[in-house]
Amino acid sequence: MNKDLVAIFEYLEKEKGIKREVVMGAIEEALKAAARKNVAGAANVSVSIHPKTGVIDVYCEKEIVEIPELSSQEISLEEARKIDPDCSLGQFIDVMVTPKDFGRIAAQTARQVIAQKLREAEKEVIYEEFRYRIHDLVSGTVKKIVRGANLIVDLKRVEALLPMREYPKTEKYQVGDRVLALLLEVRETEAGGAEVILSRSSPDFVKELLKQEVPEIGDGTVVIDRIVRDAGYRTKIAVHSTDPKVDPVGACVGMRGNRVKNVIRELNNEKIDLIVYTADPIELLEHALAPIEIRKINVEAAEKIVSIVVDDEHFAAVIGKRGMNARLNGQLIGHQLEVHKMSDYLRVSALEREELVSHLDNPALEAPLQPLEGVSALVFTCLKERYPTLRDLLLASPEELSLVPGVNHELLDKISEQIKQQRN
Repeated sequence: MNKDLVAIFEYLEKEKGIKREVVMGAIEEALKAAARKNVAGAANVSVSIHPKTGVIDVYCEKEIVEIPELSSQEISLEEARKIDPDCSLGQFIDVMVTPKDFGRIAAQTARQVIAQKLREAEKEVIYEEFRYRIHDLVSGTVKKIVRGANLIVDLKRVEALLPMREYPKTEKYQVGDRVLALLLEVRETEAGGAEVILSRSSPDFVKELLKQEVPEIGDGTVVIDRIVRDAGYRTKIAVHSTDPKVDPVGACVGMRGNRVKNVIRELNNEKIDLIVYTADPIELLEHALAPIEIRKINVEAAEKIVSIVVDDEHFAAVIGKRGMNARLNGQLIGHQLEVHKMSDYLRVSALEREELVSHLDNPALEAPLQPLEGVSALVFTCLKERYPTLRDLLLASPEELSLVPGVNHELLDKISEQIKQQRN
C-alpha cells in the first residue's frame, strides 16, 4: 500500500495539480476513521503518513498514570518513559498502535472516503483554475467518446465534457482530434466533484472567435451588438463602430476577407452574415436582407410581429432552407418575421377590392375623397383629379391607379382602408 500511496501523491500533484499536503490530509482523515474500527477503545486516534515513503503510523493518545485501568486510554509511567524519557505523571503521550493487518483492511475501508475527499480537492482545483475563464476559448484533444456522441476532451490538467447538444450535428469527431471550444460553465456533479462544460454551438463561441481575429473588437472600436445562430449552418452578426472612420463590417471581414475566413474555417464553412447594426428593427431588417428590396412591410408592435412582402423571385432566399434565414432575421430584430410573396399579396388585395365593389349601392361611396395620412398633397391632388369620389376609385383597376404619379402598393392599401372606413 505504501508504494501505491506514493504513486497517488505524485500522480495527483503532477497531473491534477492537487498539492501533496491536501492529498495526505484527506487520506489521513480517512484512515483515522478506519483505525477507530481496528483499534479497540481508541477514542483519540491520529494517523501519520510519511510523504516520501508512504509509511503509515497509527497513534493513540494516552494519559500517563501509575496503574493503568483502561489500556486503550492510559499508560504506565514506566512504559511511557520508553517512548519519552522526559515524560511525567498526568501528561498525555502518543503511543504507536498500528494494527498488523491495517495496511490491507484499513485501505479497503477507507477507499470510498478517500475518493470523496480527492473529488472535493480536485473540484477546488477546477473551480480555482476555470471559474474566471468562463466564455474563454480553450483547446484540447478528444480523449474519449461516451454515451453515443458526448466527447471527453483532455485539457491537459483537466478532462472536460463537450456534450452532443453543444456542438453542431454537421461536425464529426474521433479520438485524438483537436478541439477548440468555448468554456461554457463549471458545474457540480452528482458525485460531488466538478465538471467543465464546453460548447461549440453557442453564439458566444463565434463571438469569441471573431474577437480573436479582429483587434478592433478587442479595443472596443467595433462592438458586436447582436448575434444569432443556427449552429453548423448560419450565423448573423450585427456590429457597429464607435469611430466614424472605421467601417465595422469591413473591419470584421479584413483584407481580402482573411479575418472572417479564419472564423468560417474553424466553423467548418458555416455561413456568416455581417450586418451594420441600428436600433430600429425595421432598418436592421433592411440591412439584413440587402440587396433584396422589401416591397411592403407591416408591424404589429403589441404582438411583436413584422410582416413583409417581397418579389416572388426573392421569396426563397428570404425564407432560406427550412425557414432558417427568416427565423434568424426574426431573432436578430427581436420580432416574429412573416414573409409573403408579392403574387399572394396582390391576389388578397384583389379579393378585398372585389368585396368593396360589391357595395357600390352604398350612398357613402359618393363622398369626396379625403386626404390620406403620409401621402403628399401633390400625389393626393393628382389622385383626386382623376377619381373625385370613393365610387370612382372602386371602379378603377389597380393598373389604372398605378398610372397616377406617386401611387404604389402601399398607397393602394391606404386607399382601400379609407374606403372601408367611409363605407361603414
